[in-house]
Amino acid sequence: MGDVAMTVPVLRAFRALYPEIKITVLTRGFYKPFFRDLENVNVFEADLKNKHSGFFGLLDLSKELRLLGIDAVADLHNVLRTKILKVFLLDLKPIQIDKGRSEKKALVKGEIFEQLKTTHQRYMEVFEKLGVPIIEAQPQFPKRSILSSNIRDMVGSDIKKWIGIAPFAAHKSKMYPLPLMAEVVKALSHEYTVLLFGGKEDAEYLNTLQGSQVHVIAGKLSLDAELDVISNLDVMLSMDSGNAHMAAMMGIKVVTLWGVTHPYAGFYPFHQDLDFALLADRSKFPKIPTSVYGNKFPEGYENSMASIRPEEVVEKVKQVIKKPY
Repeated sequence: MGDVAMTVPVLRAFRALYPEIKITVLTRGFYKPFFRDLENVNVFEADLKNKHSGFFGLLDLSKELRLLGIDAVADLHNVLRTKILKVFLLDLKPIQIDKGRSEKKALVKGEIFEQLKTTHQRYMEVFEKLGVPIIEAQPQFPKRSILSSNIRDMVGSDIKKWIGIAPFAAHKSKMYPLPLMAEVVKALSHEYTVLLFGGKEDAEYLNTLQGSQVHVIAGKLSLDAELDVISNLDVMLSMDSGNAHMAAMMGIKVVTLWGVTHPYAGFYPFHQDLDFALLADRSKFPKIPTSVYGNKFPEGYENSMASIRPEEVVEKVKQVIKKPY
């Protein structure tokens, strides 16, 4: 999800420079709402579980794509499935992203400790190789969405500033300990309206945190409606996860918490001040980053995020919410 969300600011910049060029985004149908405000950008839904499954499904997909009259192919994912698809579109001379795997390997092995190219920069390099370079400029973001009455009823009518909190991530090593996050939620709810984000499977736990100023969004809205809510936040507090990138692509300030992963790998949310991040204590956990995605770590490192005190998180959110963006 995060990888798809990170394409949006790049495509928005592309649109501003090349409004006459039509873009077709090939992605899962679930992610279609991400591209809803981009003009002359269409989404072609890949049905990877059924119609476009397997080798012959990808062959059929390539035939369907050719009917669109495409002139160039930008592979921003560069995984086995896209590699196979590109074989069927080889005459279009596809350009694929350089994910910098060797540099990232050196980073997690401790051979280097420095900022690598961001994923956004790597996406931009693909378009440059296609002959349509994207010049970095002051980014534009969509306006805040008008919320439906259903959403208004869900989040209440309080005029306090809204803080979104997404406490979950794909791996435990990228998650702030839930008991500590509960302290953060309680402290922030004294001063702000707190909206809790996550998947349907997270709702049961999040409901235990619900209160008069704490509302659970997880599992209650479509992705489209959830983006409407995110566009109205004043700050999103997130792990190194998809929710951070969803908020960033909407132009919302994002406070991120980092465990065994690190911003140096290139996955920092778009256009966010580096001061908006809180990182696990490397003096106590010197091998960080232990992996790019948070799925690998030495024994004991799964709790590295506990080195970030709840008071630090609360104070950081308060600082960021007051800072111009």
